[in-house]
Amino acid sequence: MPTGNRRLEPRRKPRQVRAELTRERILTAAAHVFADHGYAAGTTNRIAERARISIGSLYQYFPNKDAILVELLIRHIDRGTWTGAQELDLSPGTLEATVRALVRDAIDHHDDDPQLLRVMIEELPASPELRDTMDRHGKLRTAQVRDVIVRHPDVRVGDPDVAADLILLTVEINTHKFMAAPGTVPVETFENELVAMVTRYLRGDQ
Repeated sequence: MPTGNRRLEPRRKPRQVRAELTRERILTAAAHVFADHGYAAGTTNRIAERARISIGSLYQYFPNKDAILVELLIRHIDRGTWTGAQELDLSPGTLEATVRALVRDAIDHHDDDPQLLRVMIEELPASPELRDTMDRHGKLRTAQVRDVIVRHPDVRVGDPDVAADLILLTVEINTHKFMAAPGTVPVETFENELVAMVTRYLRGDQ
C-alpha cells in the first residue's frame, strides 16, 4: 500500500468551470469503475474510457488511481457530518429516538453503493490529507455525540468523553461492515438492534 507522499496528491486543482467539470467526470467515472470491476481491475484506462476522456487528460488531474481513491474518500468523509444533531429533541423520554437519529444518519450516509464502500474500506491509502480529513471529521462528530450525552436528561454514563468515543466507534464500524456487505438481514433489523444496544448503554441498563 502506498505511503503518504505526492503520489496521492491531485496534479491539478481546477480553477475554471470546464476543468472542474472534467475533474468531476473523472471522479464519477472512477466510482463506477471501482464498484463494477473492483480496485485491482479498476485501471486508469478504464476510468478514462468511462469518463470519455484521453488517458493523458486524466493524468493532468491525477497521477494514478490511488490519488483518485483518496479524493473519493475525502468527499465521502466530508459528507458524513451529523447535520441533524442541532435539531434533536432532547427532552425526557426521547433517548431512543435520539439514538435512532444517529444510527439512521450513519446508515443513510453509506447506502449509495456497497461495492464502492467496500473498495474504500479495503484499499484505504495512507494519505496525509485523508488522515487529516478523518481526524477533523472524527473530532467534529465525537463533539456532536458528546453534546447530546451531556445534555440529554436520560443519559447515565460515567465519562461523557469516553462514552462519545465508544458510541461513535460502535455505530460507524458496525454500519460500515453491514452496509459494505449486505446479507439476508434487513436494514431495519440491523438498525433496531443497534439502536437498542446503544440506548441501553446510555441509560445505564443492567
